[in-house]
Amino acid sequence: MKQVMEGRIVMVTGAGSVGPGWGNGKAAAALYAREGASILAVDRNLQAAEQTRDLIRAEGGVCEAIAADVTKAADVQACVEMAMTHFGRIDVLHNNVGIAEVGGPVETSQESWDRVIAVNQTSLFLTSKYVLPIMVRQKKGAIVNISSVAALRWVGFPYAAYSASKAAMLALTKNIAMQYAALGIRANCILPGMMDTPMIREPLKDVYGGDIEEMRRKRDAQCPMGHMGNAWDVAHAALFLASDAARYITGVDLIVDGGLSLKCD
Repeated sequence: MKQVMEGRIVMVTGAGSVGPGWGNGKAAAALYAREGASILAVDRNLQAAEQTRDLIRAEGGVCEAIAADVTKAADVQACVEMAMTHFGRIDVLHNNVGIAEVGGPVETSQESWDRVIAVNQTSLFLTSKYVLPIMVRQKKGAIVNISSVAALRWVGFPYAAYSASKAAMLALTKNIAMQYAALGIRANCILPGMMDTPMIREPLKDVYGGDIEEMRRKRDAQCPMGHMGNAWDVAHAALFLASDAARYITGVDLIVDGGLSLKCD
């Protein structure tokens, strides 16, 4: 049986995990590889990228790892050059890099604001800037951007910079989708809701009194399905959007939140 990503080259940013367990980028990279893709795992933390690489290789997959700060043009260009050197093309760009810092406009420092905007928003601009010309030459490509339901609604606490940056991702994705649709390139967003991944533990634990298990319990209770999702829920959505099963889908916001965004409270 043919794998849905057989022969594809996928560049995944934020492919490492910030702690034990499966983060969204790590799971996506592994799932793409299981479905036949070759992966360039990009992460600011080289060790985290290499852990993802080693997991993929242990399963018989193909993966290279590189350290990069994707808020810097030179680092992004180095990633693209490595992908082209090793694989000769980039079929899918999966933008998973993101950080969360809690605070409203008054509480948030300008340094925090600038940092979140750079990581969540400027990185998307830079990766698109340097990968799109390759996809244009190929006359085909898919971009999958990981946003958040925080782009659409209040999620229970102030998230000014995070929400603003994730909302900007929606707009930029639609701009790319429209500009490049006739050139065979698709761009879509995934909006995860409350996910039980390593990323939530440090930045959010103080919001819940510092108790990780209490945080999990409260977040589970907020979800209409009665539990948070996990990285694999996001990864499977990404696999669909990156694959030919979604060949006529572009510019969409795919919400993966167990119904959270349907609530009025």
